[in-house]
Amino acid sequence: MPELPEVEVVRRGLVSWVRGRTITSVDVLDPRSLRRHALGPEDFAGNLEGARVLDVVRRGKFLWMPLADTPAPSGGRVLSGQQVPDAEPVPAVALMAHLGMSGQLLMQDPGVPDEKHLKVRLRLSPAEGMPEQLRFVDQRIFGGLFLTSLVPTDDGGPGGLAETPLPLIAEEASHIARDPLDPWFSFDAFYRRLRARKTGLKRALLDQGLVSGIGNIYADEALWKAQLHFARPTDTLRRADAQRVLDAAREVMTDALTAGGTSFDSLYVNVNGASGYFDRSLNAYGREGRECKRCAAAGRVSLLKREQFMNRSSYTCPVCQPRPRNGRW
Repeated sequence: MPELPEVEVVRRGLVSWVRGRTITSVDVLDPRSLRRHALGPEDFAGNLEGARVLDVVRRGKFLWMPLADTPAPSGGRVLSGQQVPDAEPVPAVALMAHLGMSGQLLMQDPGVPDEKHLKVRLRLSPAEGMPEQLRFVDQRIFGGLFLTSLVPTDDGGPGGLAETPLPLIAEEASHIARDPLDPWFSFDAFYRRLRARKTGLKRALLDQGLVSGIGNIYADEALWKAQLHFARPTDTLRRADAQRVLDAAREVMTDALTAGGTSFDSLYVNVNGASGYFDRSLNAYGREGRECKRCAAAGRVSLLKREQFMNRSSYTCPVCQPRPRNGRW
């Protein structure tokens, strides 16, 4: 499924198209894409029609749009170059998007033919130069849309990355930790909890309750860059080791954002229909049997190897990421 950079690419694209616009009508073409909305398609459409999208928010791989059932207030103040209404309502409900394995959020004009796997269509209030439809397309139907409540964050900070951060988070995302790209992420809290885990380092990085948004691909890339093996016991990590792997995770995900995300699945595209291409720059993941770039640059010969890990694969260099004697999975 898409990892954090892919979802952030979608958030950044989507916010420029939908923020401040009203949902005028909803077409549910396949109710299976609303299976997470327990009250069904009629309730889903009835609650969305007439709602205004206040923002697009992301924490980890979770993406949601806070909604208001009132028109935009007039007047306001200028904040960071943007007009911010003084009387903007505090949202209580959000539209949540789960992309699954192949979910796509596409902005299209009405004249564009429906995609083969179009599941839900939202028509938006007219805006000059902007497409009028937000379409949810999903071939494998593992993803979906649903409405959710917004609840206060447990640390009083913003729920996630957004244009106008609020201390509210979608209820379904409230159990996950902040991600490394979140300005409110606390390294001290992360390190204390990491040391207490007493497990393997990669397993800890994949634990969304510890740090969110690091999936299998970026875990391998961060561990390669930090020169740490995935089985390194977390309770043996020095503070500098933990800082190094976290910095590496930030770096590889920031690079992926610049490149547009990593896309090994041709079904994955961003909000404007463009595929990511960061996979061309990967150093570890998927490179079994190929030379380690760092070792080659140092004049050493070392081939990357693949090992089974939690019903997935991990890719490491046996020379610059040596396996610890007391390794843990």
